[in-house]
This record gives sequence, structure tokens and C-alpha cells, in this order.
Amino acid sequence: MERKTILLLACGLMFQTGVAQELPKWADKARKAVFSVITYGKDNKILNTGNGFYIDGNGTAVSDYSLFEGADHAVIVTADGKELPVTYILGANDMYDVVKFQTTFDKKCTALTPATQAGSVGQTVYLLPYSTQNDMTAQKGTITKTDSIENDSFYYTLDMKTTDKTVSCPIMNEAGEVIGLIQKNVDDKSQSGYAIGINYAMNLSISALSFNDFALHSIGIRKGLPEDESQALVFLYMASSQLDQNEYLNLLNEFIRKYPGNSEGYSRRATLYMSMNDETHYKQADEDLKQMLEVSENKAEGHYGIAKQIYNYVLSLNGKRPYGNWTLEHALSEINEAIKIDNQGLYYQLQGDINFALQKYPEAFASYDFVNRSPIASAASFYSAAKTKELMDGASKKEAIALMDSAVARFITPYGNDAAPYLYERARMKSEDGQYREAVMDYNAFYDAMMGQVTAEFYLIREQAEMQCRMYQQAVNDINKAVEMDAENGAYWVEKGSVHLRVNQLDEAINALQKAIRLNQNDGSVYRMLGYAQINKGNRQEGLANLEKAQQLGDTVASDLIKKYKK
Repeated sequence: MERKTILLLACGLMFQTGVAQELPKWADKARKAVFSVITYGKDNKILNTGNGFYIDGNGTAVSDYSLFEGADHAVIVTADGKELPVTYILGANDMYDVVKFQTTFDKKCTALTPATQAGSVGQTVYLLPYSTQNDMTAQKGTITKTDSIENDSFYYTLDMKTTDKTVSCPIMNEAGEVIGLIQKNVDDKSQSGYAIGINYAMNLSISALSFNDFALHSIGIRKGLPEDESQALVFLYMASSQLDQNEYLNLLNEFIRKYPGNSEGYSRRATLYMSMNDETHYKQADEDLKQMLEVSENKAEGHYGIAKQIYNYVLSLNGKRPYGNWTLEHALSEINEAIKIDNQGLYYQLQGDINFALQKYPEAFASYDFVNRSPIASAASFYSAAKTKELMDGASKKEAIALMDSAVARFITPYGNDAAPYLYERARMKSEDGQYREAVMDYNAFYDAMMGQVTAEFYLIREQAEMQCRMYQQAVNDINKAVEMDAENGAYWVEKGSVHLRVNQLDEAINALQKAIRLNQNDGSVYRMLGYAQINKGNRQEGLANLEKAQQLGDTVASDLIKKYKK
């Protein structure tokens, strides 16, 4: 009876493992390309374990996305038992549950050769498991169905039972080439297995827009750069505002390693080093700026880059002593070198900005004037010229206004938000030149361009121009709006009182000035205006008391009023 039982068990075992076969001769070498993957969370605790394999001799590998989702870092354990870190992710797709990544590559390891032809129905295939043993057995089966999917690849159905332990193991053809990787089977009782074609995994990549890809974003391990250099630059730009300082520095280092001849990498890293604000990093930034110039094919652009970096750095110092020769004078010498090579408008714009910062206004104006006669002339360049003209000795305000006219002329009516700053600045200049009615017109245009989204201060400034050109009702409306928006600002109540006095609205003036005194009891001019309003309203006694209070607070005009009204 016992012998019969043993025989039955043996037969059952033979039936159960009938699909397990000795692999072809290539398997002993190929197995070294298959490894175990261990992913970890931020707490350094194991998140998942699974399989993967190398697909080239540079350490590029593939596995299942589920294994990496939520991982902070990961390692692989090779067939020889060596533990190597996963350095970065090269692509991921959560729908087909596949990920491509880079590892530190052990030269003793082997990469699988991707099949040059897709698998076909009826073709014999082998499932190559992860194994640390030389004596290895694995499953053998055939492809029963192929389905075309994106990236010119296929999804295979196999007459092979797979388990969670075989997910992401490679499926090989008889020539020892990998044609796909096993996918998780949602039905653990199914006698069929499934594999995603190797071409799909190989074609996974990172593009300029991948930084916001949900699948990639769900993996905490740093991402590799796009293979295309121009896309890698865009990727850097997008990453700069979303990564912390160390992560961004690592990405810059990787960009420079991958594209050592691209000056943008050194420029961006120099900017990052400058932001760290210490001597060590300033020195590194200086070295990067020199290297940027060294690798720049366009030397004019290199000199321009250095000048711009130093100019921005000096502006950020707020009077502090600069590092080394990072001065405005040095920035000016660099931009002058750029102009010697290529006198384009962009370089003159920076030259003007540097001269303006050095308070060399005639030189700055000459630079801006060149820009305004070039194809890159803009509202901003005419504005720069106008501001410079204002500060030049002997120049009239009307010359500056004429330049602001050119700036505003760059926009079409009805004006939008982008024209608003130029309208506001031209209004200010016109007001200072005594062109009050024209200034009010520009303030009105500014208001419309801002769609009424203005501050209390705007209403105050427009009211003051309106008073100068006797637009009294508009002035009253504006100062009322100002105090409505900022009722605790005493200066607005003082101005309101002054406006009402000017138009002989004594009750309104008295109420406004009393409010101003409640907010600030130490302003003699307010007591003086209040006293004047009260006396003219017929309240002589109280008015004189307020004039005397103004005199006590040092208001000199109040003394003459006291003499006048005490007679």
C-alpha cells in the first residue's frame, strides 16, 4: 500500500513538473543577466521584492512597474549574489506594468540579447527564472496568441502557468534571445501565462514632458535624462522648479556627464552654486562659468552668459561685498567682449542694464537706443530708454514721455493686462510734467486694462491728478473708493478731508478729518485743516482749539490762522 502511494505521488510529481525542462546550453550564461530586485520605502523598510534582467551591456534593465511604485530607492541582487544600486529610472508604464531603469553594472554580469524578430504562434519559448545555482531548470512552452500593442510591440499569451514568483522573468526563444517579460496573472488558477514584448520595454523613454508623468512621479527614485539633448534641456528647465537643491544638482551633474559639450549644463550649475551663497560654491560656480565659455561654440554667447550671471548676482547682493571679481565692471567687460564678436540687440540690452546699474546713464541710453533700432525692439526696451532718459542731466520729461509713447504703441487697443504697467508709468510721467488731464486719461486706460482690479493707492494717485485739472467729482469718487478699500489708513482720510475742503464740502471734510485724528493724534496739519473747516462752518471756538493743538504739534501755518481768526 505504501509503495503504491509513493508511486502515485511520484507520477503526480512527474505530471506537475512535466513542463519543467533542462534549458539549452545558452541558459547557463544567460541566467547571469537575471536578478532579484528589492525596493525600499523612505523609512528604509523593504517595500517589494521581484525580478528583472539586463537588456544591454551598460546596466540598462527592465522589471514590473508595480515593484517600483512608491519606492524611494532600490537594489538588485545578481545571480552571483552581488548587491548593486538602482541609479535612476529610464521609463515606466503603469498600464502594461513595466519599468526600465539603470543600475550600477558589474562587468562580470551578462545582458540578454533582445530578439530581432517578434515571437509567433506555436513558437517554443523558455521561462528563464532568477537563480543563484548553476543547475537550473525552468518551464518550456509555446506561444498561443499574439496581440499587437503600441510601440511596434506585442503582447503574448503562453501555454504556461506562471506565478507571482515568475513576474518579470524573461521569456526566451530557442536561439537564446529574449522576446518578452512575464506579467502578473490576475487568475492564479489559469493555466495560461502572459508576457509583454521586449520591444515595448526597450522603447520606454523619458521625454521633456515626462517630469509630470503620473507613473514616473509615483516612483521616488531619481529619473534619467531624455536621450534627445534638446529634450533633456527642457526636462532640466521643468525640474528646476520642482526638485529640491540636492536632487536638482544630481540631475545637473548627470546632464553634464552625459552632454559634456553643452554649455547650458555648466551655466545652470553655476547658477545653482551661486544660490548657495558660500565661498566654496562660489569657487565652483566660477569654474563652471569658465568651462561654459570653453565649451561654447558661440563665444559671444558664452561671454553674454557670464555677463548675465554676474549681473544678476550683483543685483542680489543688496550692497554686500561681491566674491572675487564678480562686479558690475567685470560683467560690463564680458558683455563688451560679446558685442565685439557679434553686435546683436540682445547683448546691447544687457550692456544697457549693466551701465544703468553703474549709473552711467548716457552710456545706458546709447545701448537701449541701439536695441530700439534693432529687430528685437519692444515695449520693455523703450521703457528702459525712457527711465534712463529721465535720469540723464539736461533731458526733458517730454523726451521720456515720447519714448513711453513708443512703448505703449507696441500694444493694440483695447489694452490688456500686459500693457498696464506702461500705461501707469506714462501717466506718472505726464503728471510730473504737469499734463494732468492726459495723465488721468492714461490712468483710466490702466484701470480698464486691469479690468478694475486696482488698489486703494491707485485711486489716491488718480484723485490727485484729477484735482490738479479740476475734475472734482471724479476726485471725490476716487478718494471715497480709496477709504472704502483701506479704512484704517489715516493718510487716505486726510486726503479725503483735503478734497472736501477744496470743494467747500465742510461737513464731509470735518467728518473725514476727525476720523484721521482718531487714527493718528500727532499730525498737526490735520488739526489745522479740521480747525479751519470748523471755523468756516461757524464753530469758531472749537476750530480755534484745534488750530492751537496744531500749533502745539509744530504746524507753522496754524499760527497765521490763529492770528487771523482771533481778531
